[in-house]
Parts: sequence; C-alpha cells; structure tokens
Amino acid sequence: MKHSQHDKPLLDGPGATPTGSPTPARRRRIIVAVSLTVGLVGAVAADRVAASRTESRTARAFQDGMHTPQQPSVHVSGFPVLAQLAGGSLAHVDITAHDIPAASAARPLPVTKLSVGLDGLKTSGSTDEAHAQRVEATAFLSYKDVSNALGVDVSSGDERGRVEVTVSLPLTGDVTVSAAVSAAEGNRIAFTDTRVTQGELPPLARALLDKALEEPIPLQNLPEGLHLRTVTSTENGITAHLAGKAVTYRPSSNS
Repeated sequence: MKHSQHDKPLLDGPGATPTGSPTPARRRRIIVAVSLTVGLVGAVAADRVAASRTESRTARAFQDGMHTPQQPSVHVSGFPVLAQLAGGSLAHVDITAHDIPAASAARPLPVTKLSVGLDGLKTSGSTDEAHAQRVEATAFLSYKDVSNALGVDVSSGDERGRVEVTVSLPLTGDVTVSAAVSAAEGNRIAFTDTRVTQGELPPLARALLDKALEEPIPLQNLPEGLHLRTVTSTENGITAHLAGKAVTYRPSSNS
C-alpha cells in the first residue's frame, strides 16, 4: 500500500519534535524575548508617568510664580526621565506660557507669550527656587499690550527693527512717527531715532511722544540671570530674545 507524502511523520532527525512545535530551547528564547519586551514597555510607561508628573508640577509652580491665567505647557526631554530625576537635574525642559502680567503699576507691560528652554534644570533643593545652567527665552509682546503700556498706538513699521507710533489730537488729527526698537540696559526696550512719517508734530504731540518713548520700558517678571540680548519688530508685535547662564528663578523676587 502506497503512502502519500503527507502520511510521513513530520520529524527532523533523532529526538526531534514534530514540525510546528517549538523545541524547549526555542521556547526559552521566546519566553525571554516576551519578558524583555514586557519589561521594556513597562519601563517606558513608568518613565512616561514620571515625566508627566514632573511636567505637571513644573507647570503649577510656574503658574503660581508668574500668576498666569492658565498653566503653561511643559515638555521634559530625554530618556529616561527617571534617571534624570534620580540625578537631581533634568537635561532639557521647554516651557511655553501666555499672558504673563507685569508687577509694576507704572507702565506695566505684560508678556503676551513666553517660550523658555532650560538646560540642566535642578530638581532638588528648595521648592521656592529653580536653578538652570543655561536658559534661552523668547518673549513676544503684542502691539496691543505695548500700546496699552505706552499710552500711544504702536503698530508695525515699514522697515525691519522699527515700529510706527501714532498720537491722535483733537484738532490736528493723527501724527505718526517711526521709531527704532532696541535692547537697553536693565532688560528694557528702547524706542529711539524717531522720524515723522505722517502729519505735523506740534508741541502737544511732541510732549506726548516724549513722555511715551523717552524712557525705555522694562520687561518684568523675569528670572534672575536672564538678560535681554536683542529686540526685533514683526508684523504682529515685538520679539525679545533673552539668554543667561546660572539662572535662578524666585517667585518673590522677579525682576
């Protein structure tokens, strides 16, 4: 009687197991691989939980210190975060906040949007302070906020690095001047090199413009050690670039 090829035992030599059934050694390898995969997934999940909690704590602390209406967005970079926390320092943290109020009663200039990148942020020590080895920040100031702070209408200029400032007078109408924006000492923004671009500049208009533009306006609520580097004008507002090393943030003593 003839046997078909399918009737032959599916063996592959002495001591072999039927095809389709893994050998004990292969089963051990599968178990190890599955265990490693499960362990890795668990480690990643635990690290993500730690990062999320750190981001939430940082956002609450920033909101409490800066008195922002909403919590900022915070992103902790690098993996694993648990190892960074154990070492007491986070490699890099990005913070984006909106509508940071100014503390001064005289010409308060809020920061419309603040984007901060912190390197080497210490996670241990006093909860009232935060220290970073290096910080890069960009503060965006809308023309609406700048106008409210100066008491005149400020808008984008025709040239890079310049803005237009308009004063409205009851009898003579609007008077517009072009002014250059720049970084001044003490984390202040200066408006200089004024040029009349529309209308005539009577004594009253000049007095109003001098009062608004003569003194540079300070950026407030900034961490200690953060310094204003450059200022540029854009279509929608003024952008200030800041940087610093060994920067310390104390909620009770911001500049």
